[in-house]
Amino acid sequence: MAGEIVEFPSNGKKASGYLAISATGKGPGVIVIQEWWGLVPHIKDVCDRFAAAGYVALAPDMYHGAVAKSPDEAGKYMMSLQIDEAEKDLRGACQYLQNHEATSGSKIGTIGFCMGGALSLYAASKNPQVGACVVFYGIHPNVKPDLDALRAPVLGLYAERDGFVTPAIAKDLGDELKKRGKTAEMHIYPDVDHAFFNDTRPEVYNQAAAQDAWRRVLDFFSKNLN
Repeated sequence: MAGEIVEFPSNGKKASGYLAISATGKGPGVIVIQEWWGLVPHIKDVCDRFAAAGYVALAPDMYHGAVAKSPDEAGKYMMSLQIDEAEKDLRGACQYLQNHEATSGSKIGTIGFCMGGALSLYAASKNPQVGACVVFYGIHPNVKPDLDALRAPVLGLYAERDGFVTPAIAKDLGDELKKRGKTAEMHIYPDVDHAFFNDTRPEVYNQAAAQDAWRRVLDFFSKNLN
């Protein structure tokens, strides 16, 4: 069952996103946060996969309709993102999803990829209704999550050959979280690149790592969202 574009309030305005409802009609809510490309078909497909697994998934459109056609354009969109405004869109998305009639449970999850990975951690630190946070090779130089305010456990999924988010950066984040008494699990996949989960990019996609990561994500949300 394919999802649909929906609108939700955000700071007195309207924001939009792609919503996919659980195949059973009801399930825990998950916010899916885009890579630097925008709300592209891959991110919508991730929402559809969550719906097939029994979740209600919403991917807010962080670029408000813009989609990058090249890495240079994607980089410009990412760097022009106003973090305060992005946080309001994420907060609106969290509230919309939590209040949706198909969403069950008292907590929702966040998951993001690349730029969205950093925003997943940021949203989890800002919204107490987030009960589980997944970070896929998250990076954005202007996103500074308040780790002390974080209440949700974190699952971090990284690539050994990632030149943007190196294994050292992933380890440092895990150490910082644990130093603050947070629950964090960091997994670094050997011999794979940044964006290994994106099956629309054959130059970096790694099927074995992506399948294992998806299994870990579903297990993590199953344990922490109810």
